[in-house]
Amino acid sequence: MSDADRHVPPAVELAQAPLPAVFAALDASARGLSSGQAHERLERVGPNEIVEERRSALLVFLGYFWGPIAWMIEIALVLSLLVRHWTDAVIIGVLLAMNGGVAFAEEHQAAGAIAALKQRLATTARVLRDTVWTTVPVRELVPGDVVRVRLGDVVPADARLLGEARMEMDQSALTGESLPVSRGAGDVLYSGAVVVRGEADAVVYATGAASFFGRTTALVQAAGTVSHFQRAVIKIGQYLIVAALALVTLTVAVSVARGNPVLTVLEFALVVLIASVPVALPAVLSVTMAVGARQLARRQAVVSHLPAVEELGGIDVLCSDKTGTLTQNRLAVATPWTAPRVDRSDMLGAAVLASRAEDRDPIDLAVLAAAPQGVPSGEEVVEFVPFDPVTKRTEVTVAVQGGGRFQVSKGAPQVIASLCAGDPAVQEVGAVVEEFASRGYRSLGVARTNASGAWRLLGILPLADPPRDDSAATVAAARALGLQVKMVTGDQVAIGREIARRIGLGERIQAADKLGASAPQEEPDQQSASAACVESVDGFAQVFPEHKYQIVKLLQAGGHIVGMTGDGVNDAPALKQADAGIAVAGAADAARAAADVVLLAPGLSVIVDAIRQAREIFARMVSYATYRIAETIRVLLLIALAITAVNFFPVTPVMIVFLALLNDGAILSIAYDHVRGADKPAAWDMRTVLTIATAIGLMGVAETFLLFALADTVFSLDRDLIRTLIYLKLSVSGHLTIFVTRTRGPFWTRPAPAPILLGAVIGTQLIATCIAVYGTLMTPLGWGWAAAVWGYALIWFLVEDRVKVAAHRWLDHHPHHASAPAPQQP
Repeated sequence: MSDADRHVPPAVELAQAPLPAVFAALDASARGLSSGQAHERLERVGPNEIVEERRSALLVFLGYFWGPIAWMIEIALVLSLLVRHWTDAVIIGVLLAMNGGVAFAEEHQAAGAIAALKQRLATTARVLRDTVWTTVPVRELVPGDVVRVRLGDVVPADARLLGEARMEMDQSALTGESLPVSRGAGDVLYSGAVVVRGEADAVVYATGAASFFGRTTALVQAAGTVSHFQRAVIKIGQYLIVAALALVTLTVAVSVARGNPVLTVLEFALVVLIASVPVALPAVLSVTMAVGARQLARRQAVVSHLPAVEELGGIDVLCSDKTGTLTQNRLAVATPWTAPRVDRSDMLGAAVLASRAEDRDPIDLAVLAAAPQGVPSGEEVVEFVPFDPVTKRTEVTVAVQGGGRFQVSKGAPQVIASLCAGDPAVQEVGAVVEEFASRGYRSLGVARTNASGAWRLLGILPLADPPRDDSAATVAAARALGLQVKMVTGDQVAIGREIARRIGLGERIQAADKLGASAPQEEPDQQSASAACVESVDGFAQVFPEHKYQIVKLLQAGGHIVGMTGDGVNDAPALKQADAGIAVAGAADAARAAADVVLLAPGLSVIVDAIRQAREIFARMVSYATYRIAETIRVLLLIALAITAVNFFPVTPVMIVFLALLNDGAILSIAYDHVRGADKPAAWDMRTVLTIATAIGLMGVAETFLLFALADTVFSLDRDLIRTLIYLKLSVSGHLTIFVTRTRGPFWTRPAPAPILLGAVIGTQLIATCIAVYGTLMTPLGWGWAAAVWGYALIWFLVEDRVKVAAHRWLDHHPHHASAPAPQQP
């Protein structure tokens, strides 16, 4: 059977099969491949590299001008050009270009993650070809190759270890394990892992997309969600567009039927339609998020994907990596056990003698940090035998000042216990090690020789990656903000459970294999069981990238907005899939590239500040969205009813342009408003937004009709003067509306408006008042009537505020509204 015809099992099977079966499946041997075999396999399976899909930058850019909102803005631009409203056309064009440009600048997140993944892989490898060791580029490795890996090497491809050698591998960036792992004959070496001790040969069984790195990359490419912000903008836009088209169509039909000049009616209808299309909606919300992003940056949280600002305020589940996030990512000695009649300082002093700072071994560094007094005075190490994976211990010979020598050894507890076979204290070692293991500690035995040269047990040192000093406070603060916090770690269950207990997270930490298979192939019952498992526990241990990704997906399927923190390559797929992916300080390039938010300060405490800030930003966005919908209803419905009911055009096209320019231009300053964020996760409750906006909009129509009736029947004003009166009323009431929508309660219950917002409103309304008073492109109103309009608008502002409060109370207590999430705007 030829190579090409041979069926090779998947990489997962080859990782678990006996070595003879692996060699048979790969048609290989411990003597390596020939150059011909390697070339043929390279042609067949492709290079050992991560292939990224490249898309045309132009097509990506143009893609941001495709969709319902973009189409309406583009139609508005064309209509503005057709009726020669050049100012409108310029403004709409700038807004359209800004929306597309901002979105385009946020592109290539997945490409950045993949590039970072590729950079971590080794570039060359020692491989056995034609029975001769040679150096080849890593991309030329194929399944069946035999490679040599040594201290400091990055494993070039997924491989199985050959021979009887023992190795120590650092997989922290791959699986999240905080401690090096031991690997022996037949064990798997993952591509991207780093050799920290030992040297051996290994047979490659998976390369490129089939390797551990390849599967992680596939998850990064597949991951991603449509943000709740994007969905909200689409819903708001659809609501306004449908309302605008319906009312404008009704207005045109009635006006033409009454014999009004067709061209005049059509031009008026086009101007109304242009003014009602939410051209500024994406821009204002984007500016609000951009300003918020700058504020977050000052708090050491850099936002790389703008919609994440809104998502960060809405997350209700925070999945946190453990190593380097909740913990310090360094080994430390916990409270040790000492043998009877042995002083703790003596034991630590002996352990220091058997440690070397210059080797930068993490265990030695932990021991040295636990004994700041250093080497006992009068003692000198004259012979040092480094740790050997076979003997599993370090041994030193120490000379004592004035003559005499003794030996010290530290290493695996069972090995040290065997060394001290004649010591009665050895009987307790098993129970001590088991107790330490139940708390997630790795044990290290320490012994020394006495005057007669016999080995005596000094004690057992427990080693662990301790929690950060601020982790417990951060978890408590997150829960106070209404967040569920779940630990997701590659470490053992016992380690995860002990850390979770110490930081107050809870002790319901399960092994990730409880989740079952990855999502798409699961039966509905399995998916339901997996979802219930994810909901009920405080975290998962022994996870791989597929598990983290699956956990996020299951939580999202359950209706949660999920935040995921991480720092390693293993976190990249889940970070990208999460609604708010957060790369912590010191994160790997792949994690930073896949994340939406990158923290510059260590620990999670900055996340609490970022979430509070994001909820303030969210409150500003909800305020503007409610205002924009209410204003569109107010203007559109007023025009439609006035024309259909009394055949009166309440405003001119010029007035509509003034309204659009002054009101939407000034309202950009809402991005700087003083607000108070919600105490619970913020969520877009479109029913509440649309209901409140519609109620305020209808109130605006009613009060403007009342003003028209008073001016027409009571004061018998000229119709052109009434139009100016209505223009000023719409302008003043429009900006007063923002002070109604910026709070759920009475308008005075929120912090005072920011000076920039207050200044923008006062400034634009002074301009609008002067335009009306002196009659710029309209009939002059005079200061007397202008003052009357201001007084009238202020009175109705107070009424609108009470209507809003009543509407919120009704929505909060209405039985049909109980199933919807409570609105989180303060």
